[in-house]
Amino acid sequence: MPVIIPQIKAALSDTKEAVIEKALKASGINVSDTARCDIYKTSLDARNRGKIFFVHSVIVDFKDKQREKPYAELFGLTYSSDSSFSVTKGTERRNGRPVVVGFGPAGMFCALLLAENGYKPIVLERGDNVDERVKKVQTFWQGGELDESSNVQFGEGGAGTFSDGKLMTRIKDPLCRYVIEQFVKFGAPEEILTKAKPHIGTDKLRNVVRAIRERIIECGGEVRFNTRFDDFSICSDAMINRVHAGSEQLEASAVVLAAGHSARDTFEMLLSKNIAIEAKPFAVGARIEHLQAYVNESLYGRHADNPFLPQGEYQLSHTLKDSQSVYTFCMCPGGQVVAAASEKGTVTVNGMSEFARNGKNANAALVVAVNKNDFGNGILDGMNFARQIEKNAFSQTGGYLAPATTVSGFLSGKPSLSSKICASYPIGVEKADFGKILPKRVIDMMKTGLSVFSRKMHCFGDGEALLTAPETRTSSPVRILRNGSFKSLTIPNLYPCGEGAGYAGGITSSAVDGIKVALQIMSELSPTE
Repeated sequence: MPVIIPQIKAALSDTKEAVIEKALKASGINVSDTARCDIYKTSLDARNRGKIFFVHSVIVDFKDKQREKPYAELFGLTYSSDSSFSVTKGTERRNGRPVVVGFGPAGMFCALLLAENGYKPIVLERGDNVDERVKKVQTFWQGGELDESSNVQFGEGGAGTFSDGKLMTRIKDPLCRYVIEQFVKFGAPEEILTKAKPHIGTDKLRNVVRAIRERIIECGGEVRFNTRFDDFSICSDAMINRVHAGSEQLEASAVVLAAGHSARDTFEMLLSKNIAIEAKPFAVGARIEHLQAYVNESLYGRHADNPFLPQGEYQLSHTLKDSQSVYTFCMCPGGQVVAAASEKGTVTVNGMSEFARNGKNANAALVVAVNKNDFGNGILDGMNFARQIEKNAFSQTGGYLAPATTVSGFLSGKPSLSSKICASYPIGVEKADFGKILPKRVIDMMKTGLSVFSRKMHCFGDGEALLTAPETRTSSPVRILRNGSFKSLTIPNLYPCGEGAGYAGGITSSAVDGIKVALQIMSELSPTE
């Protein structure tokens, strides 16, 4: 297994060759003993704005593989994470094929692994394929009709298709490396393999999800767009035997429920069928928009214009003694705020960036954690709490224009749009009082966050920064309960999966969850004949 040499500090302008030479020298490895040397991971240390540098880790393959383990142990080095895993195929036979509900990261990677191992899954996606989906989203953003089945939330690739395409995650799992390798295999830039904070961008991600879909079909799977999971039938052994998808009923050997965090009608249907679900905390707030140049200056100081530095990005949080918390989420460097509604008569916002991150503005969610004390004890109270906020926003502007104000207007309670920043929300914004949209506790915590964050980054003290509301789709408002074998507590061949089911928080962790569900299904069932 290749050896990793960590913590190699390098100037911003240092070449890869210089970094590798420094790593070999620091570890006492002769280049003549190596078969391969390369950058493994790169992060940026900008804690001291006066001295900013990259921190690399270098991966080394020895010509003599027998030397790697003793050398690593002698010098306290680590190994690269092994992304390989084994597939165990079961022998149980059931009627039908595996049905995967939803074609976001969880459903996509679950279906891909099942298809490549002979299980011929059928994917049900309520939205369009990515090309048609993009057309419908653009139509909506230009003032046209909202398609409630195909929009920023629903369609091929899931909500992440209209995002920055971030792949970093807090989970520590070897499968994370596998996911990133698969993204590269299907067309993502190779540099995501070595970045500490990899991202694909909405433009590159669309090509990747299309390629994954084509691979699933090539392996005998099916992907059915504009097909919603409406209902299901239970057989005598308490398992799902048929899935109702529009006018068709499909035999199902297993059902993977990877429907996404905005599938509110699906949550309502599951609750009506007595599936075990619980409410969970999530977060609501608004998008804050700065000039990207000001973000860069806040992070990098006099180095802000250095061409070797990436566009500045941040992640900030603050928690009070009573556990109330406010934080930034899903920061999109060089990106835009987007119209993300999936229900008519509502407004909600999100953010996205292209791979180049070269837009004039930067944006991030500025959100406050909410729980049952805010929305009640009912299973779907959180979902309805978010829906009501979205309706409030629609009422304030009388349509799909987004409520907005400068930070100074927000803090003073006198909304204003007088700013050097041009709002990027595509449909347009209208000055609004956020107190008529968001709960008072959320407003108060957002104000606290702005005050605290302004002491960490100058741009948060900019009164002309824009706030666009509301941000309500940070994560699922429910968790569909499952056991240690990834099975619903209610139905043994129903597998709640991914972010919508409450078990992930982003592209990579959702994909990992989908892979684990696929492995569990394959360990029980024999491949599809």
